[in-house]
Amino acid sequence: MKILFLTDNFIPETNAPATRTYEHCKEWVQKGVEVTVITCAPNFPKGKVFKGYKNKLYQKERIDGIVVIRVWSYISANEGTIKRILDYVSFMLSSFIAGLFIKTDIVVATSPQFFTAISGRWLAFWKRTKWIMEVRDIWPESIKAVGAMEDSVAIRFFEFLERRMYNSASKIVVVTDSFKEYLVNNHRVDQTKIRVIKNGIIKSQFSVVDKNKILLKKLSLEGKYIIGYIGTHGMAHALDFILKSVSRIKNDRFHFLFVGDGAQKKELLVLKNQLGIKNITMINNVSKHEVIQYLSILDVGLVNLKKSDTFKSVIPSKIFELCAMHKPILIGVEGEAKKIIEDYKVGMSFIPENFDSFQNALNEIYSRDCIYNFDKILYDFDREKLANNMLDFIIN
Repeated sequence: MKILFLTDNFIPETNAPATRTYEHCKEWVQKGVEVTVITCAPNFPKGKVFKGYKNKLYQKERIDGIVVIRVWSYISANEGTIKRILDYVSFMLSSFIAGLFIKTDIVVATSPQFFTAISGRWLAFWKRTKWIMEVRDIWPESIKAVGAMEDSVAIRFFEFLERRMYNSASKIVVVTDSFKEYLVNNHRVDQTKIRVIKNGIIKSQFSVVDKNKILLKKLSLEGKYIIGYIGTHGMAHALDFILKSVSRIKNDRFHFLFVGDGAQKKELLVLKNQLGIKNITMINNVSKHEVIQYLSILDVGLVNLKKSDTFKSVIPSKIFELCAMHKPILIGVEGEAKKIIEDYKVGMSFIPENFDSFQNALNEIYSRDCIYNFDKILYDFDREKLANNMLDFIIN
């Protein structure tokens, strides 16, 4: 069995889409599948090509048995709608051309931006094979949710393309139950061709360790109660709300740690200085290995999104990394993600962008003297099991 997988994010990028695709493909290779991934030069989220790579027309490497083909694309930071669309369209064209020369039995194309899905559809047509669409985000609905684009002719055209992709795909993989409901109810997609394969975690990559004392000393955070956000600083994450809330919190023991980059990073740094916040440390993106060290020093992991009905269907993957490190979660996301935290009893939730709710939840999780049990959630969301479920679905 040969699978061609199209994705514009792949390791060494460390965001959720890159990690999900890599871990699934690695598991499939171990099952004897020949997997080829077409992606671009690693550059997320700063729009700068990683050291050791170039934005060339074509380059090939092998990672853990996965054949990785990197093609040229217009690279920009994750900011500015026009630039991002140029980025997406250029990858669509380059991945299509490269894919024409690869033998495959199945084409898988992953969102959130569905220009990649268009490339997958074209390749499946020319190769006379079926294609699978993986929906990691409801796009362009999520663009409207963060205010990046108003409802317009362009948005309606994107919505038209969205429906075409859903209808033409042989099968569809979605990452939440809510996404499946959205496709069935809003686009009348046949539910029998949809399978929910949620995000998860490979437990063996994480181990529960004591706080890294060297890192604590380096950051001057000894004796602090550390609430940490590690991930993309984008429009969807409403970190400006967190900063404004931090400026109003009086407990001197609380210290907030932000690790990562993204479209809103510069604005957040400016806001931090304007508010004169002292009890927050903001550092740039770190490697996958270093992430574990930063996770180790947290007392609580923060997961936050803007208040929007669109994000009620989202399950941020950082939930599972925090659980793997046995860190309780303070979550400002409604819908499925909130339900997971409450059902598994691994943290506290607050109403997104509501200061009183945020402060109450923070004080509650701080004052709690309890032991959280993370075993059940880690078993149910084991990435190896989920990867095999996805493979069974797409090849049968």
